[in-house]
Amino acid sequence: MKKILLSLVLLGNIAWAQTKSCCQMTVTDQNNTLAMNDNFAQTHLVPAPYDNPNHTGKMIEFDTRSEKGSAYLVKTSNQKSNNVIIIFHEWWGLNDYIKQEADEYAKDFPDADIYAIDLYDKKVAFSVETAQKYMSGLNQERLNEIIYGLLKRIGPEKKIVTLGWCLGGAWSLQASMMATRQAIGCVMYYGMPESDINRLKMLNCDVLGIFANEDQFINAEVVNSFEENMRKADKKLTVFKYPADHAFANPSNPKHNKELSAEARSNVVEYMKAKFK
Repeated sequence: MKKILLSLVLLGNIAWAQTKSCCQMTVTDQNNTLAMNDNFAQTHLVPAPYDNPNHTGKMIEFDTRSEKGSAYLVKTSNQKSNNVIIIFHEWWGLNDYIKQEADEYAKDFPDADIYAIDLYDKKVAFSVETAQKYMSGLNQERLNEIIYGLLKRIGPEKKIVTLGWCLGGAWSLQASMMATRQAIGCVMYYGMPESDINRLKMLNCDVLGIFANEDQFINAEVVNSFEENMRKADKKLTVFKYPADHAFANPSNPKHNKELSAEARSNVVEYMKAKFK
């Protein structure tokens, strides 16, 4: 079965794995398999050296059921605010580019605490091979621990919007389901969708999906299946599709499409601002 699944992934047919009736794969299983696809890896260019280390936030730690979790926090000066944005990194890990994104979103949302969560437990990849190793080695139980640990630190009264790219897009959706009533919005950039309709029914919020028409992996079949599953779960999904390839809006991508990235980000900010009204 594993050999069959790997062959299908290599052909870019992730939708098959999502819709099979038996041996249902978790999103972590699918991402782990996807990470080892060399064609997928080649869509992620090694980030250029980061040249602006003057971040406005700081690294924090929080308790989980086992070892400490970590995140980069840009805290609002408004002590009365209940607004929170959780940012999920792409497959490189919580690097300076993701911290920069947190800094930028803090400018757009000065009344929100911005957390960029670390799914790699303080490891950051600087090569494709290392990124493949880290992403393919992710453990569902540990990821759940990290996210629940951060949610506990944030507290039960906060309103939460989640956002992420690629691997982070998949976990943005998962985290919104885990946050239940606290989740007021979810943004996922070309991340692996959840295919379990019963899990999608757990969503307390609608979802904004940013996808790329030329993406061979999170492709049209995957997106169409996600749209259908969200309809069956009676949940709202808004989709923007761009004439670009996977990772076109990744903040670390040296060849990211600046024009389309800006257009997508404008739609994201508009969506998120409506949630915090």
